[in-house]
Amino acid sequence: MNILEFTNSLPDHRQEIKIRHLSTDIIFITVAAVICGAQDWEDIEYFGYCKESFLRKYLLLPNGIPSHDTFNRFFSNLDPLLSTKKWTLKN
Repeated sequence: MNILEFTNSLPDHRQEIKIRHLSTDIIFITVAAVICGAQDWEDIEYFGYCKESFLRKYLLLPNGIPSHDTFNRFFSNLDPLLSTKKWTLKN
């Protein structure tokens, strides 16, 4: 299972009317940014802006790069136990 398949398997509990960024985009940017040394949500947002042209080759980014607040809210609402179980069971 690759990272994009994994992100698509996670439940998305956001209110559909408020969704501006795809969960796949949010998770992919976060993983890439952390691998490159990002340590907080602001670093992840900055990474996204710096690498936006590269990221657009792989992601849709319909509303551009998410803000640091969006990254924070998204991950605050994920069930960490469920996410860990799904990842470890598939790999």
